[in-house]
Amino acid sequence: EFGCLIAYPAQPAGANAQKCWNWFRPEDQERGRGETALIGGLTREIQAAYPADPARTYIAGLSAGGAAAALVAAAYPDVFAAVGVHSGLPAQGARDIPSAFAAMRSGTTGTPHATALPTIVFHGLADGTVHPANGVASLAQALPAMPALRRSTREGTSPGGRAHRVTEHRHADGRSFAEHWEIEGAGHAWAGGDAGGSYTDPAGPDASAQMLRFFLQHHRG
Repeated sequence: EFGCLIAYPAQPAGANAQKCWNWFRPEDQERGRGETALIGGLTREIQAAYPADPARTYIAGLSAGGAAAALVAAAYPDVFAAVGVHSGLPAQGARDIPSAFAAMRSGTTGTPHATALPTIVFHGLADGTVHPANGVASLAQALPAMPALRRSTREGTSPGGRAHRVTEHRHADGRSFAEHWEIEGAGHAWAGGDAGGSYTDPAGPDASAQMLRFFLQHHRG
């Protein structure tokens, strides 16, 4: 529908028993190191091998993948034009396994991004795996480096009946540079996902479509 190339990198069980990204390890949180470097390198390989627009490259993820997406986008602002964090955590919100569990349980904060990084966040307010406070923190991490933006809030209900609140931060030219979608009654699952998938909430708003709509407003350079 959108004419995009999409890569779905997979984590082997040998790297993480739950096949999750190791977003909480310092060696996987920085440019040129660990999993952050692997995902950045994979992206550059795709750009070289396929007719992809390097100015319109984006990254998104769910849960540990959302935290990893935030890390990779912050480490490679010369590669990614925007990031989506769904039910995830802010970049560098933990430094080891104990602090990771504490962050998932109660929320955490991360270091503000050094450069402007358009960010869209989705989080279910009934998420019992990753505390919804992490969604607030993910957006707060992005805002300090943004240009002057106008904040507004609207409410809606998805076709599946999920009430949600959307907080938008828009530039004077009309583009939204930061969005926070808070979904009532939703747990730890991708909003609007197919019922046959794992960790999906078909009743929620269509996060995939909304992220692509958000992403395509932005390009590097």
